[in-house]
Amino acid sequence: MKKFGLLIAGGIAAIVLLSNLGPLLALGLSIVLLYFVFKQFLKTDSLLMKIGWGFIGFIALMASASNLPAIIGIVAAYVLYLVYKKWNQTKTEVKVEENDPFTNFEKQWAEFKKN
Repeated sequence: MKKFGLLIAGGIAAIVLLSNLGPLLALGLSIVLLYFVFKQFLKTDSLLMKIGWGFIGFIALMASASNLPAIIGIVAAYVLYLVYKKWNQTKTEVKVEENDPFTNFEKQWAEFKKN
């Protein structure tokens, strides 16, 4: 039953991610452009060029802000990652030996702390 729930959650997350693929690409492109404009703004010494790069940077910032619904796609990608991680998780059973001194020490330490 747990695998079925993970399958449903993964399917929904995959559909949401695919539907937001366009805004995700546009957000990535506008952030790369904004980074390039910022680097050029820092390199230039001319006041007129700084104003020009600042204007272009403002336009790139507005393009990034218009793609904020792409954050839903990022969340969907994260949910897909969590589903993948849980799907491949195996149960590990630890066999405790009664003669193990460390296990006995932990039990005795817990009893000592209770008193």
